[in-house]
Amino acid sequence: MPVVDTGFSVLSEDFAAAPYRYFAPLRERAPVHYEPAIDSYFLSRYEDVKRVLTDHGAFSTATLQVRAEPVMRGPVLAQMTGAEHTAKRRIVVRAFTGPALQDQMRVVHATAAELMAPFLPLGRMDLVNDFGKPFAIHVTLEVLGLDRRDWQQVAAWHSGVAEFITSMTLTPERRRHCMDCAEQLEAYLLPVIQQRRRTPGEDLISKLCTAEFDGIAMSDRDVTALIINVLAAATEPADKTLALLFKHLIDHPEQLAQVRREPDLLAAALAETLRYTPPVQLIPRQAEEDTVFAGATVPAGATVFCMIGAANRDPDAFTDPDTFDIHRPDLSTARSFTAAAQHLSFGAGLHQCVGTAFARAQLETVAAILLPLLEQVRHSPGSRYREAGLYTRGPLALSLDFTPVR
Repeated sequence: MPVVDTGFSVLSEDFAAAPYRYFAPLRERAPVHYEPAIDSYFLSRYEDVKRVLTDHGAFSTATLQVRAEPVMRGPVLAQMTGAEHTAKRRIVVRAFTGPALQDQMRVVHATAAELMAPFLPLGRMDLVNDFGKPFAIHVTLEVLGLDRRDWQQVAAWHSGVAEFITSMTLTPERRRHCMDCAEQLEAYLLPVIQQRRRTPGEDLISKLCTAEFDGIAMSDRDVTALIINVLAAATEPADKTLALLFKHLIDHPEQLAQVRREPDLLAAALAETLRYTPPVQLIPRQAEEDTVFAGATVPAGATVFCMIGAANRDPDAFTDPDTFDIHRPDLSTARSFTAAAQHLSFGAGLHQCVGTAFARAQLETVAAILLPLLEQVRHSPGSRYREAGLYTRGPLALSLDFTPVR
């Protein structure tokens, strides 16, 4: 079966408005979908996506040189291989696990309490803009050891970086804006890095500045790229996942009631949210050799986009995949936040997301704080729910009403 011309585009407004509608037809009729405007192939079947993410010989992360490195101001973890990748990945993983993780959860508690306080007596909040976005940035800045008072400025620079990485087509003006954001963020970080090299503390930037493995220390450029890497990876998906978790539970009141009764079910609800509506929808790779999928050849050198949202709803991988079910027997909660996860929302293989343990702990902790406070939580009357994003996707807002806390 050759690459099918469906007369349909993943870059169209129709697709952007409701991508989930198109996943089944893509998997069934055009599992290798070609987009001539960006000369890229889109894979939607679970088996094909998993193959691309785990076969590092045939599919490299070389595309990130163009998609990420310019705004990361240096190579990111996913571009590295061999000893360098192992060493630097270990530094970052250690900063997000064990004793460090327990300290970070104290930050999560304090930040959540502080941001929620003004809304509790009102009984109404926008979970995305009033809480989720500032929460994700505050916590990430705290972990990095950056000044939380700068959060709005850092958030503005970060949004330019994120736009560069996640846009399929950038006008020259937008490209210049994004590069400008990245350069200003780098200029802001350099004096901090130099100060941490002189007087390191317990924060992640200090750890990156002082870490050495097999005699490999990190240059200022390496440290800058990893900081921006962490900033992008820890903020964007976190606020989206939190809002999506609450949306799905409110839309499934019986499951919300069960999670309230048995808080241990929160992890399962999170795992199912990540499968059902992954915040990161596309993961790019470069084909290193001609490869055949479903009878169609993807040529060497081509950019391949793994469609995570489509793969996570493939009936060959999950029973009744378009249903949100926290009791799903084919999604192990224990495995969902490890390299053995059945869903592909954290990627897979060598370059699987380094922050999975942190993401799980942070999201479980904050959801466990919010649930008892948001009694009788429901969508605000008259609010319209809208999602946006092709590469990363989530709610633009989530206006909720709940019983005010006196």
